[in-house]
Amino acid sequence: MNILFSNARLIDPEARTDTIGALLVADGAIKQVFSDREPKGKFDQVVDCEGKCLAPGILDIGVKICEPGERHKESFASAGRAAAAGGVTTMVIRPDTVPSVDTPESLEFIKRRASAASIVRVLPMASLTRGRAGREMAEIGFLQDAGAVAFTDCDHVVTDIKIFSRCLTYANSLNALVITHAQEPQLSAGASATSGALATKLGLPAVSPMAERIQLDRDAALIEMTGARVHIDQLSTKAGLDVLSQAKAKGLRITAGASIHHLTLNEIDIEGYPTFFKVKPPLRHETDRVALADAVASGLIDIISSMHTPQDEESKRVPFDSAASGAVALETLLPAALQLVHGEYMDLPTLWAALSLNPANLFGLDSGRLTVDAPADLVLFDPDKPFILDRTTLKSKSKNTPFDGRRMQGQVMQTYVGGELVFER
Repeated sequence: MNILFSNARLIDPEARTDTIGALLVADGAIKQVFSDREPKGKFDQVVDCEGKCLAPGILDIGVKICEPGERHKESFASAGRAAAAGGVTTMVIRPDTVPSVDTPESLEFIKRRASAASIVRVLPMASLTRGRAGREMAEIGFLQDAGAVAFTDCDHVVTDIKIFSRCLTYANSLNALVITHAQEPQLSAGASATSGALATKLGLPAVSPMAERIQLDRDAALIEMTGARVHIDQLSTKAGLDVLSQAKAKGLRITAGASIHHLTLNEIDIEGYPTFFKVKPPLRHETDRVALADAVASGLIDIISSMHTPQDEESKRVPFDSAASGAVALETLLPAALQLVHGEYMDLPTLWAALSLNPANLFGLDSGRLTVDAPADLVLFDPDKPFILDRTTLKSKSKNTPFDGRRMQGQVMQTYVGGELVFER
């Protein structure tokens, strides 16, 4: 069966084009791209896109699925539905579960559960050290053979430089990707806000933006020493961008991402102590947010991710300083990211390079582009559709979104994985 997507606004992040045309899909892959709005021919099914945007599905790095251990917060089934509703066709999931994913056996469990329950693609990461404790290297070689696409201790920074350098050296010998978190752990321990006048006014424990630069300086030196391939999961400060720029100028194998919350929110949002705005790292100054958006537009920051972190009501309905960090973002990633387009920081192809093409390239995937033989992982969306977000309608089990009640612009209409419709509004 073939499907023609006609009358579409094609967003191609690889060619950096935004054009009117049509797309033919068959056998789970893109078969032809037309410059005509409605090409002639015989097709089994025609989807009239009505001039709306058709783009590669989003590949989201750093999604937390709470299986095993905390299934009441999020499951593969609920996360898959949320991802599809948000235009996310591939989730790269974190190993910070209970227990952590640090053995081939636990990784096999994750793969089986994902295959059975998720309607979108799932790529698992594994822990860099056993138990994410930073004391002993995990079985990186065996885990890679079992299907781990990257290795990370998430927000548990490996403080022992000798152990971390050994991990990087061994990962480099396997050309394995390591993902790190750029927050100096002692300076940032217990912090709920970014240091400054607002944190002082609110009486919240705070951390200097320099904690990010200090950690990134250390990691960049070790990357240079070992030659390892490393991705920084979420930069959040202007100070960190300076180190990233220097590391890339040296030719180090380093890439970096930013979370959607640090690109669209700032520290002012925690005024009044709303715990749904408590994330890790804490929200930054507006100058940092603008610098991050500019860095995505220039290509200095490679990837935008949701950093989807479900938390239950009990862990958020407490005083701000005691509340758990994190927010759900699979469904809100696309409309929130479109704020960067509507705010004229970048165009749609540039945004989609950060959401889809660059993540696909990082993991050596054929997705993230509108080219012949690429997987037919697609999202059809209206970039201008206004709506008010109601967190109770989210498909995630947890509802801890900072965008509740906010006027947003841009909605997913349909999502396809391998040419199969997995969501329709």
